Amino acid sequence: MIRRLLPLSLMVCAVLLIPYVATTATAHAADDEPSAETIVQNAEELMRGDSQQGTYRMKVITPDYEREMTFDFWAEGNDKTFIRILEPSRDRGVAYLKLGTEMWNHVPRIDRTVRIPPSMMMQSWMGSNFTNDDLAQASSLVEDYEQELLGRTEVNGTEAFHVELTARPDAAVAWEKLHYFVAVDTFIPLRAEYFDERGDKVRIMRFDEVGEMGGRTIPTVMEVTEPDKPGEKTRLELVEMEFNIDIDSSIFTRRNLERSR
Repeated sequence: MIRRLLPLSLMVCAVLLIPYVATTATAHAADDEPSAETIVQNAEELMRGDSQQGTYRMKVITPDYEREMTFDFWAEGNDKTFIRILEPSRDRGVAYLKLGTEMWNHVPRIDRTVRIPPSMMMQSWMGSNFTNDDLAQASSLVEDYEQELLGRTEVNGTEAFHVELTARPDAAVAWEKLHYFVAVDTFIPLRAEYFDERGDKVRIMRFDEVGEMGGRTIPTVMEVTEPDKPGEKTRLELVEMEFNIDIDSSIFTRRNLERSR
């Protein structure tokens, strides 16, 4: 059997082309990777939509006590939020309204409405590990932070994008920096780590119990812990939720805030 040998020139070309092919394949793979902004935008849209209406159950756990509350929730974008507490009975009717950068709290037991200034948006909401900013959905991870994709990692057995978010210079936000972990296949958020202006990690949010809710597959539980508060955590459970629905404009008014339940 006669073997035909490739001309030397073709062999040289083939060898020279190998690095080019490998580089091109790598470049195409990099092109297929979504941008950090796209990852964050997809995750935020999944969890928020254009509007939301639903019910949450919150459990605050400390070394000294545990307590639960249930509240109804309405939101449109980042500008309008309304919350009214249903349980426990001593807090029934307590309500919060956010319009743009303004936020108010009404306590029917003493028939008093107070404005919550921007400086208090990072304060604890109802004694929990969540902040006023969290519940009011006041900040946007897309608009208020610069995003950088640090690569991929694994979170509880799920491949995840690791995105670093840094507060924009003009953004009025509670956190200087976040590390955000989002599932590669579904864009479901898995974990968020929050850092202060000194670069210290001050809290961790875990997203758990993925299930069907309002026609979407989303985490139905969010749990917040703080490294400097061992034994404390807050569990926020989604009882029911609808997305992208029309909400009566009367919901987001001072009159509704101050009405009796």
